[in-house]
Formats: sequence, C-alpha cells, structure tokens
Amino acid sequence: MKNTDPKNWIRPEILNISAYHVPDPGNMIKLDAMENPYTWPDEMVQEWQALLKDTALNRYPDPASQSLKNKIRIAFSVPDEMGILLGNGSDEIIQIIAMAVSGTDRCILAPDPGFVMYNMIAKFVGMNYIGVPLDADDFSLDMDAMRAAIKQHQPAVVFLAYPNNPTGNLFDAQQVQEIIQLSPGLVVIDEAYAAFADDSFMNRLGEFPNLVVMRTVSKMGLAGLRLGYLAGPASWLNEFDKVRLPYNINVLTQVSAEFALKYKSVLDQQTDNLCQQRARVFDRLSALPALQVFPSQANFILVRVRQGDANSLFEKLKEAGILIKNLARSEGILNNCLRLTIGRQEENDALLEVLEQYDFSEIQAGINGS
Repeated sequence: MKNTDPKNWIRPEILNISAYHVPDPGNMIKLDAMENPYTWPDEMVQEWQALLKDTALNRYPDPASQSLKNKIRIAFSVPDEMGILLGNGSDEIIQIIAMAVSGTDRCILAPDPGFVMYNMIAKFVGMNYIGVPLDADDFSLDMDAMRAAIKQHQPAVVFLAYPNNPTGNLFDAQQVQEIIQLSPGLVVIDEAYAAFADDSFMNRLGEFPNLVVMRTVSKMGLAGLRLGYLAGPASWLNEFDKVRLPYNINVLTQVSAEFALKYKSVLDQQTDNLCQQRARVFDRLSALPALQVFPSQANFILVRVRQGDANSLFEKLKEAGILIKNLARSEGILNNCLRLTIGRQEENDALLEVLEQYDFSEIQAGINGS
C-alpha cells in the first residue's frame, strides 16, 4: 500500500519550521512592515494608468529586463563596469544566491539578529545557517565572534544588512571591510534601507572581488512591485543568472518600475519626509523613561520596554488600532523589544499619543505582584 503522507516525503528541516506569517492589519494603522506610507500624486497615477493600458499582457516580458536595468543603473549610481541581476524582491535574490552556492557542508553566515530570510532560505536549500550574536548593548558587530565564526565555518556566503533589520543600526564600515577581506566566499551587503542611511558600499564595488550589493525598491514606495536588484562583478552575477527562473520580472513590474524611476524625485521627497519624521519620533520616544530607544538609519525604530511588558504594550496598541512588529517573544537580545515603522505624521502622532499616555508603572506593578 502506498504511503502518501507528506511527512514521509517533505524534508525534516522543512517540517520543523513555520511558514512566514504576515498578519492581517484589517483597518489598523499599519506600522509593522517598513513600508512607505505615501501614495503618488493624482496626476502621476493617471499617467501610470494610461501607460498600463497600452501594456501587452499577452506577451512574455523582456527576459533580461534590459531597459529597466539601464534605468536602475542611472537612478542608483551602479558603477558602469558592474553587472545587475533583478529579482522578485530581494528574497528571490537571496534564494538565487543560496541555490547557486549550496552544497555538502556549505553554510550561510550572518550577524544575529538579522533579516529572517537569510536563515529561512538557508534551510530551504539545505544549507547550514550560522548566526553570530551582535553586541547585546548596542547591536554592533562582535568582531571577535565574527572572526572566529568565519575562520571555523568558512562560509560560502556572508550576509550583512546595512543598515541592519530589525535593529536599524549601521555597522562600522571598517569592520564590514575586514569581514569582506576575511571571508573565503561571497559577501552580500544588503542595503534594503539605503535610501534612509548615510552610507553605502555601492561605490566600492570592484574594490573587493567577493563583494556584491543587494537592494530593493520596496522601502522607497514600491513594495507592491516586488523588485530587488543585485549589483556586482559579472563573474558572480553570470553564474547566479543561470539559476534565475525565466521571466522572473513580470511585464507590469518592469513597466511600472521604469515609470516610477522617471519620477524618482517624488520618491526621494517622500524618503526625506520619513527621515524627518524618524527624527521627531525618536526624540519623543527618547523622552519616555520606560523605553530604551535605539538609533536608526532605516525607516523604523527599535525600542525595548525597560519598565513593563512589551507584549502588553503591543496588545494595547492593537486595541488602539495600531499594528507594529512584536519582537518581544524573541530569544536573546531582542527580548521585550518592539519595532515601529515610521509612517505619516498623523499615523506617528497616533502611535505617540498611545505611548505617551500608557501607564507603564501599572503594568510593572502587575508583573511584580504576579
């Protein structure tokens, strides 16, 4: 008799993990996913819609997305001598890289906590994942631990989020350079939040033979397009392109992204607004003694609830119609932490009103009395 139980066929490492969960925000203010909260001006939307009307959906898209690559190179100052590979979001690029380098006893290494997909995709492709703990006080790189881990595990790929997600900080550039030089394999600088940061490794491509830079357009207001790009030496990207599925960037994404980049100044102004809001929210949060507020160069702020229970505060915000990211149940240095995406001024004001009126001492008293 055939045994068709999936548990007999699905790999154990897949059976033992949970699918990536995205909560339904309903009608809540959505400050959980690091999205740009702004829409386009009406006249820009109308021009875009007219462009889509004439887009041929009956034909496959350009498999190389060459026109879009050219626009990306100009818009984001990708060096002329570097190649560009596009992905269905940066998630697909991470998967492409992992599939290309996977093998017996191969591993992916990254600071921990970091972007969850590094770990998940390593499991998807059957690779080991090595998470190297960050400094518990300020989430900086523990260079002694990084040096030891690279020497011991000889990773095929090192991912460095720059700035880091979910902590928001920018690692020391000299330490990043040392990791690039120490690493035996590829080093991917993940600059998903480059639009909000003061530094980038894009202009250093070519300086190191094992360096590539990965970005996404999601955080600058184009999350719905699912478009990421990898820039780096052709010697790496040509190999990754062999793993990329044909037509992975659909025609609507290609047309829409090209159109949006024509109006990059609009997106840049939205980014500037968010940076101003980030500074304002950071100052207001820092005035609350019950919170430890960590500096950020991304479009979110990480806070630790020093007095009280972060889970209770998370639920209080949900009751007020505000959804944030609850990291409080995380093991290690993210314990009792919450991540707050920067939104529109009125959304930030709603968040701040709840936090500034919240009675942290009451929750602390309840915990002490339990």
